[in-house]
Amino acid sequence: MKSRNIGEKSCVISGIGQSDVTREGGKSGLALTVTASLQALATAGLSCSDIDGLSTWPGRSDASPGMGPTGVFELKEALGLKLDWFSGGSESAGQFGAIVNACAAVAAGLAKHVLCFRTLTEYSSQSATRKASVLGSDGKRVTGLVQWHLPFQAYSAANWTAQYAQRYFHEFGATRDQLGWLAVNQRRNASLNAKAIKRKIISIDDYLESRLVSSPLCLLDCDIPVDASTAIIISHRDTIPDLSRAPIGIEALGCAIHDRTTWDQHQDLTTQPALQDAAAMMWSRTGYKPGDVDLAQLYDGFSITTLNWLEALGFVGRGEAAAFVEGGTRIALEGELPLNTHGGQLSAGRTHGFGLLHEACTQLWGDAGARQVAGQPSLAVAAAGGGIFGASLLLSRE
Repeated sequence: MKSRNIGEKSCVISGIGQSDVTREGGKSGLALTVTASLQALATAGLSCSDIDGLSTWPGRSDASPGMGPTGVFELKEALGLKLDWFSGGSESAGQFGAIVNACAAVAAGLAKHVLCFRTLTEYSSQSATRKASVLGSDGKRVTGLVQWHLPFQAYSAANWTAQYAQRYFHEFGATRDQLGWLAVNQRRNASLNAKAIKRKIISIDDYLESRLVSSPLCLLDCDIPVDASTAIIISHRDTIPDLSRAPIGIEALGCAIHDRTTWDQHQDLTTQPALQDAAAMMWSRTGYKPGDVDLAQLYDGFSITTLNWLEALGFVGRGEAAAFVEGGTRIALEGELPLNTHGGQLSAGRTHGFGLLHEACTQLWGDAGARQVAGQPSLAVAAAGGGIFGASLLLSRE
């Protein structure tokens, strides 16, 4: 293994926290963020005065309702933080951009303890007359990549991602019967998670009868908008004696993108641009291999993205992921690669990648209760993002 004194290996996850995950509304983004942050501080044994860095993605944004309701400056004031470093912006490695930036800052000596957060109020931002938009136009003329999608009525990421699923099905002979086992397995896991939005177990027939959203993806292939905040504290390894429990080590991270930064103009439309590059970078920074991993928490904004991550990370070969998840036994809690053990975003709710990282830490600490993977798992992968955004983390139990 490479030295623990350089790069992301000098960083640990010292604390995690999560607010209620809800579809009832009633709390502001800031209130949810403060709740998650205070939980994270408590699990790390730190106080607000210890936090000298703050990081989020995509930062405060009013363009897409509920997507970025809380920014760095609001949380700084609410918690009375004195910061040496902070970051919040949309052009980064997607949902884990805040984590990647925090690791870079800690490794560079710019901060010792960085509080990272991802807050969404997408559910309460929707009503019969007002929908949370993925376009981010704020009612103005649409520009950027999306302007080329709209003439073809590709309004949503569901439409863009369905293209990958269609091509994947065509190239490799995959079927909806196979893809549906992701939703079925994750609902089974969610039934053991008190915070999950959808906990009623479903069958593969329930999946196949679910209405199509953008062929071949149906409603049960899509994540569930919620109001929630998740907080993760990245600390320098030198601070471990000050922490209240053994932290989670960051063995390696990947955040590269070498392919074209478009959803539909890259070389291989059976996968997604950022995933392959991020995964390859992560494995290049460690001596571990995919076969060493005990469990995986892989982004499931749409189910096809999870298949793409399984292949990008080398858990299966190209075109083999659909057959791997079929039947659900290999990816079950007791399977060879337990997957999205809290229910993922398809059932637990769209916490935008941070919920997956929160669950990976919960499992490595042995705190997952009824859904805890047996055998004291010691190595986990968490991956977030799809399309042009993507990052992955290899985490180890200290």
